[in-house]
Amino acid sequence: MNRQEIVRIVFPRSVRTLPADIKLIFVYLSVMCLAILLPGIRETPIRAGLGLPFVLFVPGYLFIAALFPEETADTGDDTDASQSGIDGIERVALSFGMSIAIVPLIGLVLNFTPFGIRLAPIMVSILLFCVVTAVVAANRRQTLPEEERFSIDFWAYYEQIVDELYYPESQADKVLNILLVVSVLLAVGSVGYAVAVPKQGESFSELYLLTEDANGELVADNYPQELTTGKPATLTLGIGNNEHQQTSYTAVVTLQQVTLINESANETRVRVDSQKRLQTYEVELPHNETRHITHEITADTPGDQQRLTYLLYKNSPPANPTTKNAYREVHLWVNVSQPSGSQQSVTQPVIPANR
Repeated sequence: MNRQEIVRIVFPRSVRTLPADIKLIFVYLSVMCLAILLPGIRETPIRAGLGLPFVLFVPGYLFIAALFPEETADTGDDTDASQSGIDGIERVALSFGMSIAIVPLIGLVLNFTPFGIRLAPIMVSILLFCVVTAVVAANRRQTLPEEERFSIDFWAYYEQIVDELYYPESQADKVLNILLVVSVLLAVGSVGYAVAVPKQGESFSELYLLTEDANGELVADNYPQELTTGKPATLTLGIGNNEHQQTSYTAVVTLQQVTLINESANETRVRVDSQKRLQTYEVELPHNETRHITHEITADTPGDQQRLTYLLYKNSPPANPTTKNAYREVHLWVNVSQPSGSQQSVTQPVIPANR
């Protein structure tokens, strides 16, 4: 079995007959996807280098390929040397221009969908656009006689572009060529800078509590307000990292005995008389990730208006965690009672604490 027979078996006819430029683009898209998705590579400049053509050139090139499947050819009109189709420099220029128009439009459409403007939806949407336009371009070329189909002799194409840029036919062409080069450089530079030095938004971390409803869904509702000593209550703690870097967190759960002091008609101060640490959780989160920790809370000291407090710290907590030194804090007010018919038990020792 020779090489041609192996190729014929492995690759279907539709793949074998694809134009060379479209085959090359499909190979590029495959490599680009790996560079963006694979750990260890996506953090390197390779990702930006392969991603720039994906945004600035490929969508427009395939769109133009679908619109103009034919090779540039003379029409026979010697008076104005008019041509059908477009030449090499025009195809390249239109590819950049159409890409700069198409990609923002895709982002605009995604902005009004549940997916939003995020890496995965944008990448998938542009890939789908490229695949569809590539299929249309290949099919349109197949309908033309072979001698009329657009194809790339890469060396001849390079020489044509160089001739157009360095040896323009008129002063107007020279000015347009300069504007084209400047526009492309500005576009590449702008996108490259945005990729290499992304603008960081506000840095913050999220801390919240959820409960489970009858359908098993996590909701911000129906929080327990009445606890019984020795009987666990289930809650889910949510921690979200928007710090633009991987962050280590420690969450400290305390049950606080407090006194409410009325400073004025509109202000009440909380004095923490004592607190008991119930649980501690340590998590490490990459940027833009969230962790849900479902856990049980068991109170052993009866009393009204106790404060179940969750204190979040970056890295390790201090020796005496309080709401004042916590990075984030969330709490619930609970009343803790003894089981029906039981006697008042001796309370467990608690740790004195400031607020």
